[in-house]
Amino acid sequence: MTAYIFPGQGAQFVGMGKDLYEGSENAKALFEKANGILGFRITDLMFAGTDEDLKQTRVTQPAIFLHSVILASTLGETFKPDMVAGHSLGEFSALVANKVLSFEDGLRLVFARAQAMQKACEKEPSTMAAILGLEDQKVEEICRSIDEIVVPANYNSPGQLVISGSIKGIEIACEKLKAAGARRALPLKVGGAFHSPLMEPARVELAEAINSTVFHEPICPIYQNATASRVTDPLKIKENLIAQLTAPVLWTQLVQRMIADGATHFIEVGPGNVLQGLILKIGKEITVAGV
Repeated sequence: MTAYIFPGQGAQFVGMGKDLYEGSENAKALFEKANGILGFRITDLMFAGTDEDLKQTRVTQPAIFLHSVILASTLGETFKPDMVAGHSLGEFSALVANKVLSFEDGLRLVFARAQAMQKACEKEPSTMAAILGLEDQKVEEICRSIDEIVVPANYNSPGQLVISGSIKGIEIACEKLKAAGARRALPLKVGGAFHSPLMEPARVELAEAINSTVFHEPICPIYQNATASRVTDPLKIKENLIAQLTAPVLWTQLVQRMIADGATHFIEVGPGNVLQGLILKIGKEITVAGV
């Protein structure tokens, strides 16, 4: 069985999507439609902007979404997923790819998400850090022992867990985790504490937008970040998508579940190849590729 997977924030690069825009009239039309929906020419920033332009959350998230979704649309009859999943932001791309959301509604929700997260980041300084070489259970235990907001945020692969929280909480956690034997504790250059309680204002704001958007029956199951479970019910998909902003991304667990349910081929659709590398660390006797 074939699983299509969609990357999240951090996969962006200057020039992303330009080949699609220049090589396909359908892709060009979708990019121009996106410029109109967003109210600014995001294509100018994607194709010829700067790294700093693309690091702005309000630009990064729709840019990655557009690259992934428009790339999927160019695959035509070869795009036949048995299941889909996306890492964090990538879950929205997956929901457009499996026909739960229209292109237009998916983009509007992603932009609303990006703006809400940007506001939450500005409200309280916060950050994230990647912890390498320590068991998940130990990371969880140390996070719980700290009298600051600091929580596991991304279970990326065995031995790679990203934590999220207040700047002070992350500093204390990094010290304690290194003392406990972590191979590395790397502060990340991100705008805030994604997938943590500090995103609660954004969750509330996005919930209103999601609940007022029509979600259709999917053409195949989606495996969602917040629960690592196989979902086909549009109402349950909405519920999990809202929870995702403050819940951890259970990527390791959902990939394991996809493999248990029969996935043998994983195809990454979008910028970069980070997810391919993570999946190879999670499963054996599977194949991964990009498009």
